[in-house]
Amino acid sequence: MHDTPKSDADAPRNEPHASRNDTDAPQSGTDTTRNETDATRSGTDTTAKTAGVRRAFVASLTGTALEWYDFAVYSAAAALVFGDLFFPSEDPLTGTLLAFSTYAVGYLSRPLGGFVFGRLGDVIGRKKVLIATLVLIGAATFLIGLLPAYGTIGVAAPIALVVLRFAQGVGVGGEWGGAVLLSSEFGDSRRRGFYASAAQVGPPAGNLLANGVLAALGALLTEAQFESWGWRVAFLLSGVLVGFGLWIRAKLEETPVFKAMEAEQSRPQTPIREVFTTQPRALTAAILCRVGPDVLYAMFTVFVLTYATQELDMSRGSALAAVLIGSSVQVFLMPLAGALSDRVNRRLLYGTSAVAAAVWPFVFFPMAAGGSWLPLAAGVLVALVIHCCLYGPQAAFIAEQFSPRLRYTGSSLAYTLAGIIGGAIAPLLFTTLLSAYDSWVPLALYIALAAAISLVGVMLGRNPEAAVDEDARLAAPKPPATADAPLAH
Repeated sequence: MHDTPKSDADAPRNEPHASRNDTDAPQSGTDTTRNETDATRSGTDTTAKTAGVRRAFVASLTGTALEWYDFAVYSAAAALVFGDLFFPSEDPLTGTLLAFSTYAVGYLSRPLGGFVFGRLGDVIGRKKVLIATLVLIGAATFLIGLLPAYGTIGVAAPIALVVLRFAQGVGVGGEWGGAVLLSSEFGDSRRRGFYASAAQVGPPAGNLLANGVLAALGALLTEAQFESWGWRVAFLLSGVLVGFGLWIRAKLEETPVFKAMEAEQSRPQTPIREVFTTQPRALTAAILCRVGPDVLYAMFTVFVLTYATQELDMSRGSALAAVLIGSSVQVFLMPLAGALSDRVNRRLLYGTSAVAAAVWPFVFFPMAAGGSWLPLAAGVLVALVIHCCLYGPQAAFIAEQFSPRLRYTGSSLAYTLAGIIGGAIAPLLFTTLLSAYDSWVPLALYIALAAAISLVGVMLGRNPEAAVDEDARLAAPKPPATADAPLAH
């Protein structure tokens, strides 16, 4: 018998096994490569996230510092020169009172900024709104530096000053809520106290920069030169500073929380109405908690300049130096106070600090009565340390009262509405009380009352855990849509 010849089809019958074995090794290598790629991508994502958090923290801090520089320059100028230049009067106290009236306008206009920009921040995003607020307040401050005084254009000067001050307030009213969310929504919600404190560093940093510039101008110029044109330099510098802030903010992306809201299509259509109708307790707590810190800060950074120069017969430079030292310490203590509130109960820290704020004025005024600089500086420093323990955790406390989708609107409304009953009228009331009673006791009682109001707000507020859970649910991966489950529209 002859062997049956193998067909060509039979010949390569074993080749698939060989081929499969040959491809196993490359497949294993591919898996390894894929794992390495995934690890690299994970590391890159982590690095990018860390860099994003860092940029957001710096953008929040620098932006609010630059805006509060503008605001603080006005506050200091109102106490030192605006009374004579824009509101001339035979009585220096009357001129100061009128100058502080325009200071109050900056607070009274904040709710408009909170309503307009707060709503937009929850609808179109945090980043776009924060760029707009920075431009608005910077332009207003720059124009104040170019404004002729009463002696040149008469009554048009104070009117124009009030209008520009109004614009400043609108910008600040829309800035704060967004700056808080910019840093806190990029960071870990369990460390909200620290990340949100970036916006809280802005006021002391801006105040430090503003008073530093004014003190340097006061040292380099004569009294007549400073009152004639020197004060304008501090306002005109805002153009350069705001340009720097815009450069930083333009590089940022939108916050992860807002991106998640966009993906879920959960952005509110009428956020202002929703805040008032669905979260009235949160709004009340957030408003009341701000009153005490606002009044305390107005006393020890603004009115203390008037009190020291007019009641204690101290020089303007000495009073500015005291505020300068306190503000420089606040720049470093503010984030530490925010971080501390992440480790201890935030409400307990806030409440304890409110009690300290109520007590300290009764120590400060007798201590500073001798007219010596050292007791005054020490008293201002202690007051601003107490303010740190209130203001550092405040941003996180207010933001976490509201759900993520209403957080910009709720925070902005609370911040601006509280400003009307807190910081807006504080210098006016301080001036009026001192003029009427010629005693420091009514001033101290007023601060104590404001601190008690904040204590009520803290008791009405909620603890951070609820907000952490809300953020976690929003950030959690969503199950993919299946063929049986129609896509949501």
